[in-house]
Amino acid sequence: MLRRRPLPPPPPPEALRTWPDREALLADRAAVLGDLTARLIGMPRLLLFLLQVALLQLGWGIAGSGLASLGPGLDVPDPLSMLFIAVIFGIATGVLVPAGLIVGSGVRRSRRIRELLDQWAVLDREPATDARVRAPGPSLCWLLACLFLAAFGLWLCFAIPASARPGATTYGEVAYFMGVGVICWVMGLIGIVKAVTHYRWALRLTAPARPVHTPAGSAGG
Repeated sequence: MLRRRPLPPPPPPEALRTWPDREALLADRAAVLGDLTARLIGMPRLLLFLLQVALLQLGWGIAGSGLASLGPGLDVPDPLSMLFIAVIFGIATGVLVPAGLIVGSGVRRSRRIRELLDQWAVLDREPATDARVRAPGPSLCWLLACLFLAAFGLWLCFAIPASARPGATTYGEVAYFMGVGVICWVMGLIGIVKAVTHYRWALRLTAPARPVHTPAGSAGG
């Protein structure tokens, strides 16, 4: 079974820090920030995210085949059809539940990565390193891909019910396509929040330090 690489530990408490000089601290800080940024919004991470979307759609597609067998109305199917529908929904549940757990685990892991980024970032400031963790290219790819997902999902949720025609469109078809839209919309929102949150954090990190203003009359005699 494949296991994820463990995340870097948080920086040690100030009393236990053993860096020989500032250069050593900055080197470790740069390595950890770069690694965490890649794990959060790197392109491989985006591909895995889209694979999760595909897995959810696969599970819902299996369920859709059961919905399609319901026919144009809501009549109770015969026992053989009910058995078929039960088997189909059992298989769909076997795909959707693990996929949902994977998505939830990814959201929790992203939250933990952001916490570690905050903890390592406050150790010092280094313009070259801090500029790299903005990762504008990957952030833009995440944002565009997830905007498309969310917009497509929202369009499906409204367009399919509006275009349904009695006798031509079954309840199962409407339910299936709305489910596809909801999955796309929710996953798109998750990705948009991740991209925007990281970019805003990186902008704050690279913002010039504010000068400290001493109260009038506090300097000199």
